Amino acid sequence: MDLALLRTFVTVHRAGSFTRAAALLGLSQPAVTSQIRTLERQLGRPLFLRQARGVTPTTVGDELAHKAAPHLDALVEIAETGLDDDSSLRTLHLAGPPEFTAERALPALTELTGEDGQGFALRASFGNAEETLEGLAAGHHDLAISTARPRGALLSATPLCDEEHVLVAAPRWTDQRVIGKPRCLGAHALEHIPVIEVHESLPFVSRYWASVFDARPATHGTVIVPDLRAVLACAAAGAGLAVLPRYLCAAALERGDVVALHDPAVPPLRTYFLVVRTGTLAMPQIARAYEWLQRAAADWC
Repeated sequence: MDLALLRTFVTVHRAGSFTRAAALLGLSQPAVTSQIRTLERQLGRPLFLRQARGVTPTTVGDELAHKAAPHLDALVEIAETGLDDDSSLRTLHLAGPPEFTAERALPALTELTGEDGQGFALRASFGNAEETLEGLAAGHHDLAISTARPRGALLSATPLCDEEHVLVAAPRWTDQRVIGKPRCLGAHALEHIPVIEVHESLPFVSRYWASVFDARPATHGTVIVPDLRAVLACAAAGAGLAVLPRYLCAAALERGDVVALHDPAVPPLRTYFLVVRTGTLAMPQIARAYEWLQRAAADWC
């Protein structure tokens, strides 16, 4: 059986789509379709059921993927690693949300870039969860950090850590109009304070209001900046309230640049996931970065 046909089959099985598999393999969609039809003719069995949006493996297709994928992944590892320990430096392409990637992931991973004989070159890109997962699925990234768990067999996700969200503002907003009132009066005690956010839809504030106050924000954003570090700077300057990850504002809270306006019994949390394309953990640079980030995340929670 032709290994090239098996490789295409496993990629389609994981991608759930001829189009997405073609992008991952660097082939045209007709070429992928032709290879799958050739393999089906050789086996005398259909491997996929064609649907309006992608394909679904048949029972035979699932069985073949279960048997073939581990061996193909092992061959990829051999090809990537090579037989010479002195092979050239490999590059890891990482993607994730800008603030978390910059503040958490990159400082952890740069410890690996200079290791003799085992290090790798590092390239990072930023984006939201949808952009990051689409780029990973298309083969533009090797490893992704996402706040959304992907669906399907193409991508594999592992919870990395949780971040706690904190409602903060500059000290000048903590006068008698606010102190203690969010706990007893709820969101109404905060309606007079301007809101700083990363998007017009108020994703962080809306999530906090829904979780803590069981309500929607009654205001619009006064300052909108697409970076949480800029949101923190505006909050410290007195522009209004903001909802921020604790890791990002912990130092500012300790210095007194901002203060917590509310201390809920159960603070809102958001989970980060470490995501790879299924099978690529066979590649040494991806496996090392994956394991290293999991180890580092134990100190982030």
